[in-house]
Amino acid sequence: MEQAFDLIVVGSGAGALLGAIRAHDLGLKPLVIEKAPLLGGTSATSGGGIWIPCNHDMARGGLKDSVEMAFGYVKTCAKGLASDERVLAYVETASVMARYLDQVGVRYRAMPKYADYYPHVAGSLPGGRTMDPVDFNARKLGHEALETLRPTNPGQLIVGRMQMNAFEAQTILARERKAKLVLAWIMLRYFVDYPWRRKTARDRRLTGGQALMGGLLRALRERGIPLWLNAPLKSLSVEHGRVSGAVVERDGSAVKVTARKGVLLAAGGFERNQAMREQYLPQPTDQAWTATPPGCNTGDAITAGAEVGGALHLMAHSWGAPTLFVPKEEKYRALFVERSLPGCLVVNARGERFVNESCPYPEFQQAMYADHARSGNAIPAWIVFDADFRRKYPIGPLPPGEAVPDERLRKSWLGAVYWKDATLEGLSAQIGIDAAGLAASVARMNDFARTGVDAQFGRGGNVFDRYYGDVNVKPNPNLAPIGKAPFYAIKLWPGEIGTKGGLLTDQDACVLDLNGQPIPGLYCTGNNAASVMGPAYPGAGSTLGPAMTFAYRAAAHMAGQAIALERVDLLDGHA
Repeated sequence: MEQAFDLIVVGSGAGALLGAIRAHDLGLKPLVIEKAPLLGGTSATSGGGIWIPCNHDMARGGLKDSVEMAFGYVKTCAKGLASDERVLAYVETASVMARYLDQVGVRYRAMPKYADYYPHVAGSLPGGRTMDPVDFNARKLGHEALETLRPTNPGQLIVGRMQMNAFEAQTILARERKAKLVLAWIMLRYFVDYPWRRKTARDRRLTGGQALMGGLLRALRERGIPLWLNAPLKSLSVEHGRVSGAVVERDGSAVKVTARKGVLLAAGGFERNQAMREQYLPQPTDQAWTATPPGCNTGDAITAGAEVGGALHLMAHSWGAPTLFVPKEEKYRALFVERSLPGCLVVNARGERFVNESCPYPEFQQAMYADHARSGNAIPAWIVFDADFRRKYPIGPLPPGEAVPDERLRKSWLGAVYWKDATLEGLSAQIGIDAAGLAASVARMNDFARTGVDAQFGRGGNVFDRYYGDVNVKPNPNLAPIGKAPFYAIKLWPGEIGTKGGLLTDQDACVLDLNGQPIPGLYCTGNNAASVMGPAYPGAGSTLGPAMTFAYRAAAHMAGQAIALERVDLLDGHA
């Protein structure tokens, strides 16, 4: 039997749920469909950060921003691969959307010391634009609803159980004076919560992407918005040149659903589709390397939009991140911040450094591909560190050695997750890289550690690098000698946390056809859509921020309340 709604939202990540909630609050009747048995998609496994210029919490930290600065910064980063109108729409509306999140019960706070990813670009700020979700109490959801939410990544948990927010993670990794106290408090809070733990092993305190999606799920349920799980999109329906609904598989049968106002595609990218990867992404490429959930993000909605005439854009680009393999885990782990810690370096098969190890993760992945194109030796790459690093810091699934020494690590990890040897020469032989090259790179790094200046790649030379450095290491918190045996190595692959190419949209998230005209009734946001950031990653939260902002604008457009651009004087062609 045919069912009718005002809006069909495809996907259940942050952009999807925010779009449905906003549409409901504007008087529309939405339906959310999700092909997986769990909701939340990649958003639920993410750090939950959003990049919001001029946000409402910056003033608390004495920080100042402007639409002009943010527009100029993003426009430069986008390199002409996103329209000025879309860029302006984002930097103007993101702060409005963030206030709306607060109103619906999803609170965020600015991170005053987390710098934009390109400190050298005009308009960047040394902190404040990235916002982290305030912790969310899962009791507000209840156990039954919590079990429908996709769990977070193991790498974001302490000993596989306890959640920590971005502020706590930075304190612990940087080994600040209060680090041990913060860690002890997290663990104590979890273990004394005995009544909750009797019912579920999942932490009642949700942080990061779990806090974001927990809050959105609660808002969705409060509004009574229907959510269909195990309900994949089969095709879009078109009548008289307008997308009028969708055919959805439910309980093994095809169900036709009418959408009076529109369909919002918000189902992620295509990184789990090997054929699309080989068609569009740099080579070599393997869907196994990605850090996003298996079975999700297979490009179905992108394909469906293209089949009704939607134009594709930025398909060769991804939100890159180096990843590593951990046996028995469902997906590879992204290595976001451990590269910044002092006492490690990354080399190719020649044993040569090819990048500033502390750089933003998308730049790191791009450097892997660039060096591999030149040398054929950077995929995989290897992060190498010594016994001092191993003792003090976590890396991948390895906790600091002072908490979990090697003899307590899983035996299956040796030779699969990490390699170990008493000498650098022996380690080189184990992992198949040039021993002389590695020895020379380590010697050079040790010289840099003594002077505090990385004369090769400038590691630790900007505010972003230093954010995850060790505050106790002088003169450069990102540089320390590598000399104490035994020595270790971990294999890195050019993975990603999502693709950034997809359907081309305008400033209201309307999908454009091959002639640049909007397709009536079809909207798109998140990694389903070509990124407003172009090939770049201006700051942490550049995926979720736009996903929810353009969902917010799409809902307004569908409700007949399109949000006008204000600072049109900033656009080319205006005085």
